[in-house]
Amino acid sequence: MNPTDFFASLWKTYIQVTPQAERIQQLFEQQGETVLNDHVAFRTFSDSPISLDKLEAQLHNIGYQAYGAFRFENKHLKARCYKHVSDADAPKIFLSELLVNELPQDCQDILQSLIKQIPQDAVKTPAIFWAGKLWETPTQADYQTLSQHSEYAAWLATMGLQANHFTVSINHLKKYPSIDQVNQLLVNEGYALNNVGGLVKGSADVFLEQSSTMADKIHFTFADGSQAQIPSCFYEFAKRHEQPNGKLFDSFIEGNADKIFDSTNR
Repeated sequence: MNPTDFFASLWKTYIQVTPQAERIQQLFEQQGETVLNDHVAFRTFSDSPISLDKLEAQLHNIGYQAYGAFRFENKHLKARCYKHVSDADAPKIFLSELLVNELPQDCQDILQSLIKQIPQDAVKTPAIFWAGKLWETPTQADYQTLSQHSEYAAWLATMGLQANHFTVSINHLKKYPSIDQVNQLLVNEGYALNNVGGLVKGSADVFLEQSSTMADKIHFTFADGSQAQIPSCFYEFAKRHEQPNGKLFDSFIEGNADKIFDSTNR
């Protein structure tokens, strides 16, 4: 599979649960903008058949290599970022995993019951990245327990393995070349933005500014038959700045990413 087909398949699955992303893309295009994707992000479980290390092999298969590692102590996560080895314009990839053994025992028990259902050979092709839930739907009680300790865990238990967000590259916009202009457009159109730490995460001083919508909501039926509106996925916006060496910053900032994770909070 080539990267073009990979991202096309991801987008098709993503907009099914994130209709705002398609509407926002159309909003920009209607104003003459060309929307290019800066990066996509995924969430997964550590110590599982779909752990970061096992998924990484499929990224290698489509030409991606890791070039940065991150640790989010408060959220019990670790992550790596990837870029294409020969195509500098290809979207970057951010892959994080939940360190299950750092959560309270009741959460670990719930998550281990899900992980045990994942086939040991689940990771066979890049299509694993839009496989969704590889386990039975949790009960609402289990979802609530996970949410109390880790919104990330609750999201992953219900949404499974899929693109958590796509990201508009502000650097490729002409009419809206600043993140403040992008944010104002979205606010004017009625979109709710992630305000954790402010609308803009980062700054030109650290060479990366990011913002995001709050996740769309989907109507979800739990294993016990109860129903609720839960967060699905969101849309991000990134402005990369030139470094002293004249090159655009191409990595990620832990402080920014930590706040972006909160876009799927209930």
